[in-house]
Amino acid sequence: MKKCYCIILSIFLLVPISSSQTIDYTQGLSIWFDTPNDLNNRAIWLRASGLGNNPDEAWENSSLPIGNGSLGANILGSISAERITLNEKTLWKGGPNTAKGAEYYWNVNKQSANILKDIRQAFLAGDKEKATHLTRENFNGLAAYEENNETPFRFGSFTTMGELYIETGLSEINMRNYRRILSLDSAMAVVQFDKDGIEYQRKYFISYPDSVMTMRFTANKKGKQNLVLSYCPNSEAKSYLSADGSNGLVYTGVLNNNKMKFAFRIRTVHKGGTLKVENDHIIVKDADEVVFLLTADTDYKMNFNPDFKDPQTYVGKDPEQTTLTMMDNALEKGYDELLRNHKTDYTALFNRVQLQINPEISTPNLPTHKRLDNYKKGMPDYQLEQLYYQFGRYLLIASSRPGNMPANLQGLWHNNLDGPWRVDYHNNINIQMNYWPACSTNLSECTWPLIDFIRSLVKPGEKTAQAYFNARGWTASISANIFGFTAPLSSKSMEWNLNPTAGPWLATHIWEYYDYTRDKKFLKEVGYELIKSSAQFTVDHLWHKPDGTYTAAPSTSPEHGPVDEGVTFAHAVVREILLDAIQASKVLGVDSKERRQWKNILAKLMPYRIGRYGQLLEWSTDIDDPKDEHRHVNHLFGLHPGHTISPLTTPELAKAAKVVLEHRGDGGTGWSMGWKLNQWARLQDGNHAYKLYNNLLSNSTLDNLWDTHSPFQIDGNLGGTAGITEMLLQSHTGTIQLLPALPDVWSNGMISGICAKGNYEISISWKKGRLEKAYILSKSGGLCTLRYKDSILTFNTVKGKKYEITLDENRLKLLR
Repeated sequence: MKKCYCIILSIFLLVPISSSQTIDYTQGLSIWFDTPNDLNNRAIWLRASGLGNNPDEAWENSSLPIGNGSLGANILGSISAERITLNEKTLWKGGPNTAKGAEYYWNVNKQSANILKDIRQAFLAGDKEKATHLTRENFNGLAAYEENNETPFRFGSFTTMGELYIETGLSEINMRNYRRILSLDSAMAVVQFDKDGIEYQRKYFISYPDSVMTMRFTANKKGKQNLVLSYCPNSEAKSYLSADGSNGLVYTGVLNNNKMKFAFRIRTVHKGGTLKVENDHIIVKDADEVVFLLTADTDYKMNFNPDFKDPQTYVGKDPEQTTLTMMDNALEKGYDELLRNHKTDYTALFNRVQLQINPEISTPNLPTHKRLDNYKKGMPDYQLEQLYYQFGRYLLIASSRPGNMPANLQGLWHNNLDGPWRVDYHNNINIQMNYWPACSTNLSECTWPLIDFIRSLVKPGEKTAQAYFNARGWTASISANIFGFTAPLSSKSMEWNLNPTAGPWLATHIWEYYDYTRDKKFLKEVGYELIKSSAQFTVDHLWHKPDGTYTAAPSTSPEHGPVDEGVTFAHAVVREILLDAIQASKVLGVDSKERRQWKNILAKLMPYRIGRYGQLLEWSTDIDDPKDEHRHVNHLFGLHPGHTISPLTTPELAKAAKVVLEHRGDGGTGWSMGWKLNQWARLQDGNHAYKLYNNLLSNSTLDNLWDTHSPFQIDGNLGGTAGITEMLLQSHTGTIQLLPALPDVWSNGMISGICAKGNYEISISWKKGRLEKAYILSKSGGLCTLRYKDSILTFNTVKGKKYEITLDENRLKLLR
């Protein structure tokens, strides 16, 4: 889904040289370095596997990411030549336009529904070996997950758009005061340094409202910009690079794998000196200042109703034309207006939430990687913890805006031809975790790419539901791409490849969005059908056993353990989506008959069970190993992100969930620690939640604060941000809990602008570990129930009115 633009013939106006380079961008919320990167890794095109570290260490560890939801870039900040990696989030290999066409692409589901009766009969007979064998042979798919296992590669992968280099003619000799900064306050990357007594500065931002990347090179002395811009393209595309008028370049490419077209344009505006385009280079000499503008696009078109016979069903507008339109629009507006539009748009989202932790304790303003090193050595840094929290919000804004695909495994930043796990949409935790902080941290608009992505899976997902379970509705499996892929992959490793409740898990985000926004129009026109059809699949895919119970058979606990006749994870997801469907149907006053069926199935669904160690069972039998420290904790789905386990409503189950977390330990991959942070917060153990947060920063955070699996994955960042919000506010049990998991070390602080279900915006302050005040802005009106420790306060609210809450002898008191 791309935005439409009008072509405007234009003249670009440069602003005069100013002293803006004297601004200290390291102040405020900023990630910064005091040493430049080198260029040793320029143009290393790699097929990175799903394991290990990214060989381009500088890119992964110390580049600065900027983006507008569709166009992304990483700033490396070298002195002699700026290196910038480029991404357009829809630049994907694979899909129905590969060489064998649409029929080949969509022929990925095995017709295995008729095998279900044999698998289930084997479970009844106690023959788990046969049940496992039948599942492995029949419940995988036909498409490979590795490019070297299939020609043409139909699942595909996210791939790079190439790299820019801007040679400066400068060296590091006599260079001082170097700074490479990502300002979260303005969503701008800045490179500053002094060289031979001259102050140089580069500024980079990518505008969402104007769909353009802007790069400005200045100095405090005239005639010092001697720049040569060149481009290194993706080597798996046919490339066409040519002059774009007298001041720019236009690159058009076609991916070899699927003929996807992509393009970018660069126009250059300079003050003073000379400019020429020669031999595919832009050459500027003796200029006072230079602005490069870049627009990029692909011919991808999101499609909610793909034609399975049309190889070009996801092919849309010519990117050569759309990039021209965007460029003309940007040139018409000029640098000042582009910057103003960018900041206005971004800060309207980012500035909604403020967080302060122990503000009376100051920390030296060191480069971020040095602060992180000190933190790893045990030195407290509450401002670094605040920074990490807000960095997660920044990353979501930068990688997920309406009109494009959702944030993928790396958000939208990628530097290789292929990448870890294809840099895809992983539906067994990762894409869901990306969106945990969206509504709670007041970024509900950023959820729309996920909603549209889910809509794009429905029609293909109906085929998958029918093929494997003869079920109504739709579902998705472990991995998805931008071309409606919903089938399991060809691997017979069922511990990760069998995940039929991945679709229902995705659908729970639809209700989550409604529950936070209370947008009834959205629920009626878009959301309800997605929830209902997912609930229908959920009902039909269950096994109604002879004893009258319902179980998910066959199923697995994602990436862990055997094929089973009913894992706890699957049943927890079933509970969640059916409860969502029941509530949604009540809100809209529809489908009362189906609602009764959903309630009946919930009553007969295999219940949560507690095992011999006091743990919440992961499988249908008590085979859990207390020494198992596996990274996945999917069987605690009901605790988080679900709401069917809670210390408030199901204390025995919550205690059993705690035993699981104690057994699994406090380590793991970045996203795993991020998830366990949320789960400990839901158990209302603030000190243990803080331990996970500390571990996440200390053990799975790179110098630029990106999360590492390893390698880099963005989900840990976003899960960490969600977890901090859960420590300070929870609203999943029908009440709004203030400071439910506040750790002892956060003695004083405040957070403003976070959100609770019911469409409330909330600000909280605390002193000496005790609630001081809370402000509740009711955006929809209705009955509000607050809870702080053992005190509960219920009162009616009026839409648009703010209410002040304080404590009176440890009881919540409404002031106004």
